[in-house]
Amino acid sequence: MKKVTIRELTAEDLDHPILIDDRFTVDSVLSLYTEDNSIRYSIKAIPAYEKRYPKEPDDQLDLEEYLDHPDQVIYLADVEGTIAGLVVVKRNWNQYAYVDDIKVDNAYRRHGIGRMLMDEVQQWARRKGLTGIMLETQNNNVGACRFYESYGFAIGGFDLHLYRGIDRDTNEIAIYWYLLLE
Repeated sequence: MKKVTIRELTAEDLDHPILIDDRFTVDSVLSLYTEDNSIRYSIKAIPAYEKRYPKEPDDQLDLEEYLDHPDQVIYLADVEGTIAGLVVVKRNWNQYAYVDDIKVDNAYRRHGIGRMLMDEVQQWARRKGLTGIMLETQNNNVGACRFYESYGFAIGGFDLHLYRGIDRDTNEIAIYWYLLLE
C-alpha cells in the first residue's frame, strides 16, 4: 500500500470532483434484540446483492461550508494524490461529534484507511472538548457495523422507520452508534 495522508479539505480540492466508489455487497443483515438493558445483534445471511448509495456527488454537500469552519470539517484520505476516502464530521447539538458520512473507495478498503479517518475524527472531537462520537448506519451494512464495533463504538439505538420515507417496503433499519471519549 502506498503512503496514506489524512488531511483537511482545502480550497484547492474544490476544483476537482471527489469520486469515491462506495458500493458494497450485502449478503447478511444485523438482527437486533435487547438483552440486559443493551442492544445486541446476531448476523443473518440473506441472498447477496450490491448496494450503492444514491448518487449524491460530494459536491452536492456545500464543500465550501466546511473550509475553516470551527464546528465542522471534512478529512480526506490522500494516497499519493488520489482521494481514497473521506469523513464528514460536525459538532452535534448534544456535544457529540456527528459523523455525517465516512467512506473508503472500494479499491482501498482493508488497508486501515477507515481507522485512520476515525482516528482523525477522535482527535478533532477531543480538541473541541466533545463528549464522544456518534453516527448512523444501516443493518445491511454489516462490514461498517463490524468496523464501528471493532473501533469501540456501541449501539445506542435504532429506528425501524427512518428509511421508510424513501421506500415504504424497505427492511433497512437505522442503527445509531456511539463512542464515549474519556
